[in-house]
Amino acid sequence: MANTIDSKNKRDRLAPRREPYWELLKKGAAIGYRRLESDGEGTWIARWRDDEGKQKYRALGNFKEFDDAAKAARAWVTACEQGASPKVTTVKEVCETYVDALKAEGRTSTAKDAEGRFSRLVYEATVGKLAIDKLKTSNVQKWMNEQIDDDDEADEEDIRRSKDTANRNLATFKAALNLAMNNRLVATDAGWKTVKAFPKVGARRKDAFLGMEQRTALLKASPDDLKLLVKAMLLTGARPGELATLNASDFDRRLGCLTLKGKTGSRTVAISTAAAAFFAEVGKDKIGAAPMLATSYGQRWNKDSWKKIFKESVDAAKLPSAVVMYSLRHTAISEMILAGMDSFIVAKLAGTSVAMIEANYGHLKHSVVTAKLDAVAML
Repeated sequence: MANTIDSKNKRDRLAPRREPYWELLKKGAAIGYRRLESDGEGTWIARWRDDEGKQKYRALGNFKEFDDAAKAARAWVTACEQGASPKVTTVKEVCETYVDALKAEGRTSTAKDAEGRFSRLVYEATVGKLAIDKLKTSNVQKWMNEQIDDDDEADEEDIRRSKDTANRNLATFKAALNLAMNNRLVATDAGWKTVKAFPKVGARRKDAFLGMEQRTALLKASPDDLKLLVKAMLLTGARPGELATLNASDFDRRLGCLTLKGKTGSRTVAISTAAAAFFAEVGKDKIGAAPMLATSYGQRWNKDSWKKIFKESVDAAKLPSAVVMYSLRHTAISEMILAGMDSFIVAKLAGTSVAMIEANYGHLKHSVVTAKLDAVAML
């Protein structure tokens, strides 16, 4: 019998009906085309008969060409013949099954961690709605990239941490997908196997603290516009993106405070007398929404405009290659802690949590405590 669905002209002449028009692909497998309305768009369906003689069906969606639809049907049939489940199983369902499997094994803590990651990143996301056998490498890579905090308000350490977290999310995600393949819900791991974790992000940056001589050398090596940004970071400990968005009106000369806006929202913080004098001088001819700190071209700073010039300044000052813009924030926070400032106050000034301050700078407080203890006469 002649093929009635292998060309658009033939399909257009078919009467609309619910039962698909079938074309045999091989023994036990067929592809069907169905159009419910004369002016509607048709859809394709694959059919396969299993070893028990039961017919299994799979909706393939819309294809303009018969060959493309037939290719998709053959891929599904081949997967079924290799033992994959003929049912449509979404990525969300795969992840839910993985969490249930962890609980069944008594791995309660791991199950809770995985469920938290999937709830945030998979269940309501586009990737979670995909059928597991439709998952592509590009889908998983896009899912990874969307987790990265990479806007102008993010500093280098923010980006490193977000990549490190994304790597852990990927490991959990792949574990769920691999279980699905082991359970024959999908025939191959081609959709995710080649997606790699972000490299060299697992450890906090080393040599990030700048001593006074290094700070002086960096300021001397920096061009005038960058020098102001460097000074502002050292005087405040703010994120570079927060200072880049700082307006002239965000500095209150009377109270000596700054209103910073960034990834953690808006906060008004007290600044030192030296910092107040600095901003008063920098902003003396600026009002309203004018940028407090700008490039030599009068434009606001952003990561693209400072990255190269900062690296050149670091090299000219003969500083370690690991020094980046975030090192200035790290240096400022470290000095605050070494001066004996309370972690709660430092966290408020820096726009972060006390837990983060304690985790990353707590060791510095030991020397402060030691100095104070040394001043106490015990014996």
